[in-house]
Amino acid sequence: MIPTLETVRLILRPISLDDAPQVQAIFPQWEIVRYLTNQVPWPFPPDGVVTYYRDVAIPAMERGDAWRWTLRLRTDPGSIIGSVDLTRGDTNRGFWLDPAFQRQGLMLEASDRVTDFWFSDLEMPLLRVPKAVDNTGSRRISEKQGMRVVALEERDYVSGRLPSEIWEITREEWLARRRR
Repeated sequence: MIPTLETVRLILRPISLDDAPQVQAIFPQWEIVRYLTNQVPWPFPPDGVVTYYRDVAIPAMERGDAWRWTLRLRTDPGSIIGSVDLTRGDTNRGFWLDPAFQRQGLMLEASDRVTDFWFSDLEMPLLRVPKAVDNTGSRRISEKQGMRVVALEERDYVSGRLPSEIWEITREEWLARRRR
């Protein structure tokens, strides 16, 4: 069972198939997908979200391999503005936010909450996040969270093969930062 999480401005509700039509309406924007893994089809198909939720995302949640939430403003809990997820494996956190809501600190707020869930509730030892070097907004979030670059490599994104960084933080580092 994946809990609903809250922040000062956001409600993070576990994804469901009922969310698919709303997400389908906002997700297929170049500003959202360009730095996502090239496993995201582009152009994005009209049934892309429902297919992904039904065949990949929800089964992974049911197995306990992933935790995925929609982002909603507390002032408008019926409207989805983005998504954040945690997964077991080499890549542990990913997110996207409707461009209309970017540059307001909302994704940092959501990332802080799910990172705290990762370390405090799930007691995972390490959070590792790859990102394109050009994805400055995502890089700023990792910097603000006290993460560090541990590797440089090339990765394939929707926008092509790009120089990438692997960022990480340990549970001990995260908990020490939260105590300050």
